[in-house]
Amino acid sequence: MLFRSRQGLVGFRQTAGHVTDIKAVIAWLRNETKLPVWLIGTSRGTQSAAYIATQLTPEAGGPDGIVLTSSLTLDKREWPVQSLALDRINVPALVVHHKQDSCRASMASDVPRLTSKLKHLKRTDTLLFDGGKDEGDACEAFAYHGYNGIEAEVVGRIAQWILASDRKSTRLN
Repeated sequence: MLFRSRQGLVGFRQTAGHVTDIKAVIAWLRNETKLPVWLIGTSRGTQSAAYIATQLTPEAGGPDGIVLTSSLTLDKREWPVQSLALDRINVPALVVHHKQDSCRASMASDVPRLTSKLKHLKRTDTLLFDGGKDEGDACEAFAYHGYNGIEAEVVGRIAQWILASDRKSTRLN
């Protein structure tokens, strides 16, 4: 039931149809790999990853954890991540952000507001990055928003955090 418009998935991320789509992808991945499945969202994708985690537990077909990178904390078209029912999340959550992200919808100064809504989780953390290159539109991949120039470091640290979480999980096969 994938829905696309000229604005991508705007207006679809917080719907039952999106939950159904992502649940099917998670089920396929679990069946094929027999491994835990984590949702990682960047920028507008954080709205999807966080929303799915508010709607589905791992036992009900949801993710084993989430990673939110460059979270949208201000959005006039859809719900900012911190406005979702984050108290319903019950899986590990990692928030990743660049200290110099100057995207107007994803300011580093908003990270504490977001992370305060995840304090109820048994495992949550924040990784803040510095450095890299800032080129072009502040809300695109070649800016700090996309961790331009430090991608390998960011991915490596996220992977380490996920692997440490999975070692503590009883769901790991």
